[in-house]
Amino acid sequence: MTNRPNLVFVPLGGTGEIGMNCNLYGYGSGDARRDKGLSDRDWLMIDLGITFGRHHVPGIDVITPDLSFIEQRRASLKGLILTHGHEDHIGAVALLWPRLQCPIYTTAFTAELVRGKLAEHGLLDTVPLHVMEMNADLDLGPFHLQFIGLTHSIAEMQSVVIRCGETTVLHTGDWKFDDAPVIGAASNLSALSDLGEAGVDAIICDSTNVLQSGRAGSEADVGDALTELVKKSPGRVVITTFASNVARLASVGAAALATDRQVVLSGRGMHRIFEAARATGYLENFPSCVPEQEAGYLPPENTLILCTGSQGEHRAALRRMADGSHPHITLGPSDTVIFSSKMIPGNEVDILELHNDLIRAGVQVLTAQGGDFHVSGHPCRDELMDMYRRVKPRLAIPVHGEARHLDAHARLARELGVDHALVIENGDVVCLDPDDARVMGHVPVGRIHMDGHLAVPEDASAASVRRKLSHVGVVSIALAMDAGGRLCGAPEISLAGLPRHDEDGILMEDWVREAIDLAVPENGRVTQGRIEQDISRQVRRLCVQRWGKKPVIHVLLVAT
Repeated sequence: MTNRPNLVFVPLGGTGEIGMNCNLYGYGSGDARRDKGLSDRDWLMIDLGITFGRHHVPGIDVITPDLSFIEQRRASLKGLILTHGHEDHIGAVALLWPRLQCPIYTTAFTAELVRGKLAEHGLLDTVPLHVMEMNADLDLGPFHLQFIGLTHSIAEMQSVVIRCGETTVLHTGDWKFDDAPVIGAASNLSALSDLGEAGVDAIICDSTNVLQSGRAGSEADVGDALTELVKKSPGRVVITTFASNVARLASVGAAALATDRQVVLSGRGMHRIFEAARATGYLENFPSCVPEQEAGYLPPENTLILCTGSQGEHRAALRRMADGSHPHITLGPSDTVIFSSKMIPGNEVDILELHNDLIRAGVQVLTAQGGDFHVSGHPCRDELMDMYRRVKPRLAIPVHGEARHLDAHARLARELGVDHALVIENGDVVCLDPDDARVMGHVPVGRIHMDGHLAVPEDASAASVRRKLSHVGVVSIALAMDAGGRLCGAPEISLAGLPRHDEDGILMEDWVREAIDLAVPENGRVTQGRIEQDISRQVRRLCVQRWGKKPVIHVLLVAT
C-alpha cells in the first residue's frame, strides 16, 4: 500500500464546525503517516473561507484557517477551487492568497465577489483568477475535475468530482435539491446519476441539516409567502436576509412589484451582492431602487427596504435602524420587519436583543421560525438520502457540521448501505481508498485571528486577555524608586472595570493603597522584581476579600 499512489483528504477547516471551510486533496505515493509521504504529493485546495469572531474572542471580527501545512508545500499546490461565493468559502482568499500564490478557479458570479475582495487588498492585478462555465471539466496536474451544478442559497454553486488514478471522489460543497430555485438552473441530477452508475469511491458531504427531517424547501415558495406578507403590512416593510441569497433578493423584488412598493437597499453587503449579481446577468427584472438618502421621503405604504443585519450584527443596517442611528431610515409604529433568515447558532443573544429593540419602537417583528418565508440552503435528511441513492458511494465522510451533525450523518450513511463512514476532525489525513478507508495521520491545524489589520495565531492572540479583562478589570500601579532603592512619592493608581466602592462604602482605590503599604518594607528599600510580585499578591488578596474577584494587576516601577 505504501508505494501505490493514493488520494488523501485533509480538512484544514470546516469539519467539526460550521464555517471556515478549507479542504485539501493530496495525490501521490508514500506513507501518509510520515512527513515524506505528504510532501511528495500534488495538492488541490477546495474553498478558503472565514468564520466570524464571537463574544469569547473580543476584538476579533474575522478568523481564518492556519495554512502553515500547505504553505510549506505550495510549490506542489496546483490550484484553489471555489465552489461558491459565501464568506465561509471565499472570505479568506484575499487575506491568505499571498501565502499560497496559486491559480484560482471558479464561476463568473463567485469571481465577481472575489474580485471585489482582491481589489480592497490591492491584489486584483496580481492573482490569477480563472472564470469557468458551469458544469465544466478541468485538469490540474493529476487532478481530473468535473463540476456538477447544484442548488444552494447563492448563485452558481458547484460540486466537484475529483478523479485521480483509480479513485473517484464527489466533494459536494454546500447544496440542496430545489426544483424551482428562482435564480439559475436546478441541480444537475442526471450528472449525479451518471456519476453513481460509473462508480463513486467516496463522498465528502454537507452535514448542516442532517438533524432536520424532510426537505429544505423551495425558494419559489418563499417568494409567494413574502408577497402575501407585504400585501398585509400597512406601513414600511423591512425585509432582512442573507445578502448573498440572490434568489431571495429576486423574490423581494417581485414582491415589491406585486404590491406597488419601491425598493430601498441598505447595507454595504447588500449593495455589493446586488452589484455583483447585476454584473453577471442576474436580477435583470429587479425594479429600480431608490437611494437610501431618499428613503424618508417615500410614503410608508409604498416603501420596501431590503437590508443586512438578520443576525443582529452591531454595525449592520437593521441594527442602526433599531437603535435610531441610521442616517436616513427611522422605524416606528405601523412598520413591519420581516426576518427572512434562520437564526444561526451562536447569534441568538444579538438577534433577540434586536427583536426587543424593534418591538420597543412599536415595530411588528415577523420571524421565519413562525412562518414559511425562509428556506435553508442545505439538505435535510430526505435530500441526503436522495443524494446517497443517486451517487452510491462506498465511503462517506461528513463535513460542514459540528460533532453532533457529523455523527448523525455517518449513522445515516451506514443505514443507507454505505460500506464505510468516517467521523473525522480538522487536520486528519484520510485515505480515500474504500478498501483501506482510515485516518492515516494528522497534520497541524489552527486558527488565525485577524486583529485589526494584523494576522495573529490563535495561541498568540490578545483575545483571551481581553476576555479576562472584561470579567475582572485591571489595576495599574506606578511607583517611583530613587537611586538608593527606596520608594519615593505617592503611588499612581488607576482602576478600570472595578466597582468604585466595596459593600461598606470604602473606595476600592483606598484598599489598593493599603495593599501597597502592606507590601512595602518599613525601610522603604525594594528590589524591582520582588516588590512587583509582593504588591500584586497583596492587591489581589484584598480585592478577593472586599470584592470577590481577582483583577489583572500591572505594577510599574520607575527609577528616578
